[in-house]
Amino acid sequence: MPVSVSYPGLYIEELPFSAHSIAAAPTSVGAFIGYSHPYRTKAPPGKAIRLFSFSDYETWFGGLFTSGLAEPALARSVYEFFLNGGSDTWVVGLTPKLFNAGAFVANVGDPQYAQVKLPAAGLTGITFTALEPTDIVPMQISITNVRGANDVFDLVIAYGSRVETYRGVSLTGAAADSPGSRINDISNLVTVAPAGGGYGVTVPGPEAGTIKVLASAFPAHDSNFSGADFIGVFQADTSLDKVEQFNILVTPGVSANAVQSAAMAFAERKRAFYIADPPPNAEADASGGGWTIEAAWANIPRSQNAALYFPYLQSTDQITGKPIDVPPSGFVAGIYARTDSRRGVWKAPAGLETTVLDTTGPVPTGRMNDPRHGVLNKSSINVLRQFTTGTVVFGARTTVADNDAFAQSKYVPVRRMTLFIEQTLLANLRWVIFEPNDEPLWLSIRSSIENFMLSLFNQGALQGSKPSLAFQVKCDASTTTADDQQNGIVNIVVAFAPLKPAEFVVIKIAHLAGQAAS
Repeated sequence: MPVSVSYPGLYIEELPFSAHSIAAAPTSVGAFIGYSHPYRTKAPPGKAIRLFSFSDYETWFGGLFTSGLAEPALARSVYEFFLNGGSDTWVVGLTPKLFNAGAFVANVGDPQYAQVKLPAAGLTGITFTALEPTDIVPMQISITNVRGANDVFDLVIAYGSRVETYRGVSLTGAAADSPGSRINDISNLVTVAPAGGGYGVTVPGPEAGTIKVLASAFPAHDSNFSGADFIGVFQADTSLDKVEQFNILVTPGVSANAVQSAAMAFAERKRAFYIADPPPNAEADASGGGWTIEAAWANIPRSQNAALYFPYLQSTDQITGKPIDVPPSGFVAGIYARTDSRRGVWKAPAGLETTVLDTTGPVPTGRMNDPRHGVLNKSSINVLRQFTTGTVVFGARTTVADNDAFAQSKYVPVRRMTLFIEQTLLANLRWVIFEPNDEPLWLSIRSSIENFMLSLFNQGALQGSKPSLAFQVKCDASTTTADDQQNGIVNIVVAFAPLKPAEFVVIKIAHLAGQAAS
């Protein structure tokens, strides 16, 4: 406040500090969307839940599982995110539609006679007997993926965190594929027996301690995936849309064009970056006679806020102990977070230091040599490769890198650096709103932003030997005219010179001419 003067002398008046400090926005907060455990998910469908560890995921979404009822890519990808360096993410769990499946809950001592539908002629029946009391957690038994001559199906038994899946069970086929042969002496949860005189006979009523399955005909479907489930999450005013700030968007294992296109548009609106997965059956080249990633790439949408990674990686299923193919997006999202923490968002999340954990390498159809990698790299397909040091991310291009119109967004770190600065300034300049729109405000704005950009320059995040070559901040009468002031507008221009990755290292070797020894 102004001092009150009375005597001749010196007076001190403390002036309010005009510059406002700017706190850097986070760079690696994830947002994962997918089908969670069909029975053990506690979070409401479609609600974004913030998690800081995989233990949090297990609490809210049921953890890892193997099931024909829902694609388990979400759980595994969130697990790989945290394992490879992630520490903060939002998760939106979706409820799978149990197509061509029936499910029921039963407790020993109080069994329920449930309808489980199979598209088989007549009625079939199987009796399940639990090996231990099920009065603590309901046991879920489901029939899914009905195929063949309408008598081959997958059987999923879930009890608490334990899930057993038996694929290719048959009621009328080979004896080795019958429910008894496939399940008895293997399952730790149940034993099965024919209902009456055979698997095609229905027991007329429940018996204590047993679970009955009664089947009848209904139309079959090939998948429980629905693109509308995912696209609905990207609409305005949804739970995830109301999350103020996240940086990395992932739809694990989803390669449907409509979903990826909607995800990219949502990422652009939220100033986030989308990590896209390839089709699971896409191959590195045509030698295997299958669908190449280049052919698949022709149908994949493009965005400067997105990058595609290939191929799927092999890992070990923690439930069955068997090899499993996992989409790359969860691993890569963790690598983004690890690189941001160790080096900064301006460093490309690629190179020999990006060793991917929990993988034995790319799937066999995704392995390649240098020339093939070069072809895919020019097509803006980022490759994960296995070297002697391990499996690493070895590409850093956005999906528009091959389009000259988006030259400024060619590289992942350049685009993510731009988004980082945008998110930081948006979050820290709200104090400007309703301030008097004149030179004192403009000076304060310039000082605040220049201090922030200078801190980035000092961290080595910008190109240029001195600050004036690395960035510029303008906010004065040249950017905000009298008409702008009249309309309540203040214009700020921030320019910066981003660091671009050394993607191609050329080593030139020459022979020195022979010289006489001195």
